[in-house]
Amino acid sequence: MNAILSFFKKHKFWRYFVLAAILINALIGFVLTSAFVAMKLHLTDSSGTVDFNDRYFQDIADKYGKSGKTDSATIDFSEAELMHKIMVISHYYPENAVNIFNAYYQTQNLHEAFRMVDAVNLHMADNKPFLQAMNSFNAKKAKSLTNKGSVYEWMNIREWGDFKLAVKKDKHLIDSVAALTGVEPRLIVSVLVGEQIRLFNSSREAYKKWIGPLKILSVETTFSLGVTGIKPFTAQTIERNLKDTASPFYLGPEYEHLLDFKTAAKESERFQRLTSYKDHTYSYMYAALNIKQINKQWERAGFPIDNRPEILATLFNIGFEVSVPKANPVVGGSGINIRNKRYTFGSVAYEFYYSGELFDLFPFWPSRFTRPVQPTLTAKN
Repeated sequence: MNAILSFFKKHKFWRYFVLAAILINALIGFVLTSAFVAMKLHLTDSSGTVDFNDRYFQDIADKYGKSGKTDSATIDFSEAELMHKIMVISHYYPENAVNIFNAYYQTQNLHEAFRMVDAVNLHMADNKPFLQAMNSFNAKKAKSLTNKGSVYEWMNIREWGDFKLAVKKDKHLIDSVAALTGVEPRLIVSVLVGEQIRLFNSSREAYKKWIGPLKILSVETTFSLGVTGIKPFTAQTIERNLKDTASPFYLGPEYEHLLDFKTAAKESERFQRLTSYKDHTYSYMYAALNIKQINKQWERAGFPIDNRPEILATLFNIGFEVSVPKANPVVGGSGINIRNKRYTFGSVAYEFYYSGELFDLFPFWPSRFTRPVQPTLTAKN
């Protein structure tokens, strides 16, 4: 021990070095100890800042409670109010309106959608016109104006539900014909609707015996043939138009052999094609080609009607002989009585086409008419 003390007395550098080391370690220990004590006593906690809108956030939380899907008994009216508010927001901030709508479309969660609306309201609190528009929705009035069923009255009959089940069975056939002809499936179904609803409404005995119970389409076998009601002379005209290169209805060489016969007995084979109860492919094929030929005629004449399903359906119904291209065609066709109300073939086709009914099965194509995808017909004969 004496030797060590003697060493530090003789060597000042080492003496100061050791003293400095002791002081530094003592200081570090003091700092760590102080920090620990301060944390324990919460002396280091930040006082923070209370958001200016904290009360608003709390009110919203109280307003909606737990998040979840709205009870089905009130969803119609709450959804109507939500759409109203989204529309108002779209006038000011379209991007936010689209985001709210998309979120609701994907989740179907009304509570969260309304929370999104209220988040926008927070930033619009000083905009009186905005707030007035947002609060102008009248729930009682909306409820009093709400009707059950479809706005298209003829779609509220029982037969319409049966038709939808029946046509679903033929989806694969309609899609196949669409690929062969390049005609949009929904357009094909539009003319099918007019023909079938007319039969459902008038052929009550047939409907009671097999159409309703079996959920099948009605196949005509007298003046008109098949599920789409093609008249024999109309079928012959469609066949001629496929091969007559001089005809204004001519579609092109890729279509010429779609309806070639396998036997010499054309009339008998045509009848069998169109009246088959098991396979409706040719009914849809003739209907699709009929529509496409008419569309081609009007297109060549400089009066395109590819964006007028109601005109195409009208002309499909009344025939080639009255298809005269002009600037202002009219909607009409055969009259259809449904529950004591009068409709026309063209109007029924139009209402179905834009109704959204069966849209999961037959959606819109980017173009109603395209080039055919498949070169040959594979239907049973």
